[in-house]
Amino acid sequence: MERRTILGLPLATLTGGALLSEPAGATTALPAVVRAGSDHDGRPHRIGVSATTYKVVTRETGGALFVIEQANQRRGGPPLHVHHGEDELFYVVAGDYVVQVGDQRYSLGAGDCILGPRGVPHAWAFVGTGTGRMVLSYAPAGKMEAFFNAWEKLGFAPGGYSQEKDADLLRAYGMERRGPPIAL
Repeated sequence: MERRTILGLPLATLTGGALLSEPAGATTALPAVVRAGSDHDGRPHRIGVSATTYKVVTRETGGALFVIEQANQRRGGPPLHVHHGEDELFYVVAGDYVVQVGDQRYSLGAGDCILGPRGVPHAWAFVGTGTGRMVLSYAPAGKMEAFFNAWEKLGFAPGGYSQEKDADLLRAYGMERRGPPIAL
Protein backbone atom coordinates (compact mmCIF):
# COMPACT_ATOMS: atom_id res chain seq x y z
CA MET A 1 0.00 0.00 0.00
CA GLU A 2 1.37 3.43 -0.98
CA ARG A 3 1.30 6.09 1.74
CA ARG A 4 0.81 9.60 0.44
CA THR A 5 1.95 12.62 2.39
CA ILE A 6 1.13 16.29 2.86
CA LEU A 7 3.88 18.40 4.41
CA GLY A 8 5.71 15.21 5.36
CA LEU A 9 2.85 13.74 7.43
CA PRO A 10 1.23 10.48 6.36
CA LEU A 11 -2.20 11.41 5.07
CA ALA A 12 -3.65 8.46 6.95
CA THR A 13 -2.55 10.17 10.20
CA LEU A 14 -4.65 13.20 9.33
CA THR A 15 -7.70 11.19 8.31
CA GLY A 16 -7.87 8.61 11.08
CA GLY A 17 -6.35 5.85 8.98
CA ALA A 18 -8.32 6.34 5.76
CA LEU A 19 -6.20 7.10 2.70
CA LEU A 20 -7.24 10.00 0.50
CA SER A 21 -5.73 11.27 -2.71
CA GLU A 22 -3.53 14.34 -2.42
CA PRO A 23 -5.09 17.68 -3.26
CA ALA A 24 -3.82 19.52 -6.31
CA GLY A 25 -0.63 21.42 -5.50
CA ALA A 26 0.22 19.26 -2.46
CA THR A 27 3.85 18.72 -1.71
CA THR A 28 5.75 15.89 -0.11
CA ALA A 29 8.57 18.15 1.12
CA LEU A 30 9.46 17.91 4.78
CA PRO A 31 8.30 20.93 6.78
CA ALA A 32 10.87 23.40 8.04
CA VAL A 33 11.01 24.19 11.74
CA VAL A 34 10.99 27.96 12.23
CA ARG A 35 11.87 28.92 15.78
CA ALA A 36 10.27 31.74 17.74
CA GLY A 37 11.56 35.10 16.55
CA SER A 38 13.12 33.54 13.44
CA ASP A 39 12.36 33.85 9.76
CA HIS A 40 12.00 30.82 7.46
CA ASP A 41 14.89 31.96 5.28
CA GLY A 42 16.85 33.69 8.06
CA ARG A 43 16.03 37.20 6.89
CA PRO A 44 13.51 39.28 8.82
CA HIS A 45 11.44 41.76 6.84
CA ARG A 46 10.18 45.29 7.48
CA ILE A 47 6.70 45.69 6.05
CA GLY A 48 4.48 48.67 6.81
CA VAL A 49 4.31 49.19 10.58
CA SER A 50 5.52 45.64 11.30
CA ALA A 51 8.70 43.65 11.77
CA THR A 52 7.74 40.51 9.84
CA THR A 53 9.01 36.96 9.82
CA TYR A 54 7.96 34.38 7.24
CA LYS A 55 6.90 31.16 8.96
CA VAL A 56 5.52 28.99 6.12
CA VAL A 57 6.58 29.99 2.61
CA THR A 58 4.64 29.41 -0.56
CA ARG A 59 7.05 26.87 -2.04
CA GLU A 60 6.62 24.56 0.98
CA THR A 61 2.93 24.05 0.30
CA GLY A 62 2.76 24.06 -3.47
CA GLY A 63 1.04 27.44 -3.27
CA ALA A 64 -1.65 26.36 -0.81
CA LEU A 65 -0.55 28.47 2.17
CA PHE A 66 1.66 31.40 3.22
CA VAL A 67 2.05 32.29 6.92
CA ILE A 68 3.79 35.29 8.48
CA GLU A 69 4.16 36.69 11.97
CA GLN A 70 4.11 40.42 12.46
CA ALA A 71 5.49 42.18 15.53
CA ASN A 72 4.19 45.68 16.15
CA GLN A 73 5.66 48.29 18.44
CA ARG A 74 3.89 51.20 16.78
CA ARG A 75 0.15 51.64 16.61
CA GLY A 76 -1.49 51.35 13.21
CA GLY A 77 -1.85 49.01 10.27
CA PRO A 78 -2.50 48.79 6.55
CA PRO A 79 -5.27 50.56 4.67
CA LEU A 80 -8.63 48.93 4.03
CA HIS A 81 -8.04 46.57 1.11
CA VAL A 82 -9.42 43.48 -0.58
CA HIS A 83 -7.75 40.28 -1.77
CA HIS A 84 -9.40 38.81 -4.85
CA GLY A 85 -7.77 35.38 -4.57
CA GLU A 86 -6.83 34.70 -0.95
CA ASP A 87 -8.59 34.21 2.37
CA GLU A 88 -6.67 35.84 5.23
CA LEU A 89 -6.74 34.54 8.79
CA PHE A 90 -5.74 36.94 11.59
CA TYR A 91 -4.57 35.25 14.83
CA VAL A 92 -3.46 37.47 17.71
CA VAL A 93 -0.56 36.07 19.72
CA ALA A 94 -0.03 39.08 21.99
CA GLY A 95 -1.36 42.61 22.35
CA ASP A 96 -4.53 44.39 21.33
CA TYR A 97 -5.72 44.76 17.75
CA VAL A 98 -8.76 45.99 15.88
CA VAL A 99 -9.62 44.05 12.73
CA GLN A 100 -12.22 45.30 10.29
CA VAL A 101 -13.93 42.76 8.02
CA GLY A 102 -16.53 44.27 5.73
CA ASP A 103 -18.28 47.04 7.67
CA GLN A 104 -17.73 45.49 11.12
CA ARG A 105 -14.84 46.14 13.50
CA TYR A 106 -13.72 43.60 16.06
CA SER A 107 -11.47 44.07 19.10
CA LEU A 108 -9.09 41.12 19.35
CA GLY A 109 -6.65 40.08 22.05
CA ALA A 110 -4.26 37.19 22.62
CA GLY A 111 -5.76 33.92 21.38
CA ASP A 112 -8.49 35.55 19.27
CA CYS A 113 -8.75 35.06 15.53
CA ILE A 114 -10.98 36.10 12.65
CA LEU A 115 -11.17 35.23 8.97
CA GLY A 116 -11.06 37.88 6.26
CA PRO A 117 -12.65 36.03 3.32
CA ARG A 118 -11.39 36.77 -0.18
CA GLY A 119 -13.43 39.44 -1.87
CA VAL A 120 -14.35 41.15 1.43
CA PRO A 121 -12.54 44.40 2.29
CA HIS A 122 -10.55 44.26 5.52
CA ALA A 123 -7.88 46.05 7.56
CA TRP A 124 -6.21 45.70 10.92
CA ALA A 125 -4.48 47.97 13.39
CA PHE A 126 -2.34 47.40 16.45
CA VAL A 127 -3.99 49.52 19.15
CA GLY A 128 -2.13 48.34 22.25
CA THR A 129 0.98 49.37 24.10
CA GLY A 130 4.28 47.55 24.20
CA THR A 131 4.66 44.89 21.50
CA GLY A 132 1.83 43.17 19.68
CA ARG A 133 2.25 39.98 17.67
CA MET A 134 -0.14 38.62 15.10
CA VAL A 135 0.06 35.63 12.77
CA LEU A 136 -1.44 36.14 9.30
CA SER A 137 -2.21 33.14 7.09
CA TYR A 138 -3.12 33.33 3.41
CA ALA A 139 -4.89 30.47 1.65
CA PRO A 140 -4.25 29.82 -1.07
CA ALA A 141 -0.89 31.61 -0.91
CA GLY A 142 -1.53 33.33 -4.22
CA LYS A 143 0.91 36.17 -4.79
CA MET A 144 1.15 37.30 -1.17
CA GLU A 145 4.78 36.31 -0.56
CA ALA A 146 5.78 37.97 -3.83
CA PHE A 147 3.78 41.08 -2.84
CA PHE A 148 5.55 41.43 0.52
CA ASN A 149 8.94 40.92 -1.16
CA ALA A 150 8.11 43.58 -3.77
CA TRP A 151 6.83 46.01 -1.11
CA GLU A 152 10.06 45.65 0.81
CA LYS A 153 12.27 46.05 -2.30
CA LEU A 154 10.51 49.27 -3.27
CA GLY A 155 11.73 50.73 -0.01
CA PHE A 156 8.49 52.16 1.32
CA ALA A 157 9.20 53.78 4.67
CA PRO A 158 7.80 51.89 7.66
CA GLY A 159 4.14 52.80 7.86
CA GLY A 160 4.50 54.46 4.47
CA TYR A 161 1.12 53.52 3.09
CA SER A 162 -0.09 55.98 0.49
CA GLN A 163 -2.88 55.71 -2.01
CA GLU A 164 -0.68 56.96 -4.82
CA LYS A 165 2.31 54.71 -4.14
CA ASP A 166 0.60 51.43 -3.35
CA ALA A 167 -2.39 51.32 -5.73
CA ASP A 168 -0.43 49.93 -8.69
CA LEU A 169 1.52 47.53 -6.49
CA LEU A 170 -1.65 46.17 -4.89
CA ARG A 171 -3.32 45.74 -8.26
CA ALA A 172 -0.30 43.87 -9.65
CA TYR A 173 -0.66 41.30 -6.86
CA GLY A 174 -4.44 40.78 -6.99
CA MET A 175 -5.56 43.33 -4.41
CA GLU A 176 -7.21 46.74 -4.30
CA ARG A 177 -7.12 49.54 -1.79
CA ARG A 178 -10.66 50.34 -0.59
CA GLY A 179 -10.06 53.00 2.00
CA PRO A 180 -7.71 54.50 4.58
CA PRO A 181 -6.13 52.66 7.51
CA ILE A 182 -8.26 52.23 10.62
CA ALA A 183 -8.35 55.59 12.45
CA LEU A 184 -6.84 55.39 15.94
